Amino acid sequence: MTDRLADPDQEITSEIVSIPLDFPRPRAWWLLFAVSLLLLGCFVVAVAVLFWRGVGVWGNNIPVNWGLAISNYVWFLGIGHAGTLISALLLIVNAHWRNSLNRFAEAMTLFAVLCAGLYPILHLGRPWLFYWMAPYPNAMQIWPQFKSPLTWDFFAVLTYLTVSVLFWYIGIIPDLASVRDRAKTRRKQVFYGLFALGWRGSARHWAKWQQAYRLTAAIAVPLVISVHSEISLLFAAGPIPGWNSTVFPPYFVMGAAFSGFAVVIMIATVIRHPLGLDQLVRSRHLDLLAVFLLVTGLMTAYGYLAEIFNALYSSDVQEMETLRDRIAGAYSYSYWGAVVLNFVPLQLLWFRSSRRSPIVIFLVALSVTVGMWYERFMLLTSALYRDWLVSSYGEYHPSFWEWLLFVGMLGVFFAPYLLFVRFLPVISAFEVKEAYEETGSLDHA
Repeated sequence: MTDRLADPDQEITSEIVSIPLDFPRPRAWWLLFAVSLLLLGCFVVAVAVLFWRGVGVWGNNIPVNWGLAISNYVWFLGIGHAGTLISALLLIVNAHWRNSLNRFAEAMTLFAVLCAGLYPILHLGRPWLFYWMAPYPNAMQIWPQFKSPLTWDFFAVLTYLTVSVLFWYIGIIPDLASVRDRAKTRRKQVFYGLFALGWRGSARHWAKWQQAYRLTAAIAVPLVISVHSEISLLFAAGPIPGWNSTVFPPYFVMGAAFSGFAVVIMIATVIRHPLGLDQLVRSRHLDLLAVFLLVTGLMTAYGYLAEIFNALYSSDVQEMETLRDRIAGAYSYSYWGAVVLNFVPLQLLWFRSSRRSPIVIFLVALSVTVGMWYERFMLLTSALYRDWLVSSYGEYHPSFWEWLLFVGMLGVFFAPYLLFVRFLPVISAFEVKEAYEETGSLDHA
């Protein structure tokens, strides 16, 4: 497909809709899906052991009673932020280049937030009673403790997941109808028809759809900021040295966008060629994603500098000791790992040639993803393992079952994501066509 299309309506629709109906790389997909099922099996085993033996199988101790589970929770939730940010915010400002990226970015949000939401539930000890955190009338007249971070998590994650699902589903309805109309078997026609909700593309349908889509986007944008600000308050509201900082809300929001853009870049560079989407996910889209990664990375770096400045300016003994310990203590590898992996390869993105190279930006994004995991681990562990009393000091080492649960949680992310790639339109065909009609170029679609 060239940049100028003879029949854009048919060519764009057939290229995108043909993926769920006639998948171009079935063997590669089955191989990846088999690996994701293996990871999912690790999750089942880790959770079964956790339920059978309790959270004592994890490496948590006193004072490090928040371990790998909570750092992974923050990491997964951060990854899930870029999808909504790319799609909802750019929809409101009418940036057409989002159209080739928003669908698989939104799906990334759904599955990343799902993984994040599982961690606090598993961390409860009695996860089957997680619904006690909801303020519903009950026979025992027991209400949630609204001062508890667990209750904050419940409302933040549930609200964000609900709005993200609605935003993703409303946006995909017209394309589900296109797949339904081109499906050749009765089973596929019924499957896609049910989820298309009787869409016929009438003027009334489009008017109501536009209202619902933009209203949901307007709700979703502030949630991107509020949800991760709430997560930062889990740290900042406590008296722990290294946490008690007013810079945490914007610092966490920028870090979440930073890690989320990195994962979107990796997904975009991986799926565009196997699915034959090179003409829709173009070099310009990768360039813009890389620019956003660079900008959010520089903002995150400012947060690092602000933390150091606050500790030095306060002259507080405990704050200074925590800063010194992060730089040269037992967990200094996590601090320097975060600094190096997040910000050294990122400097390649100052150059346009690097930003338009799929291999370069994939490697930079991978480095950022690992670096942001190190940052979450560093923030938790280095602030907790040296308690107020020397007699309470205790190092934390994640157990085998914590690592197995983390590996398994990757399966929880990849398995449904691969099902999405296989059976649903990964790019918004109707929005790409609309942008092409307005601009006359696929670069702006």
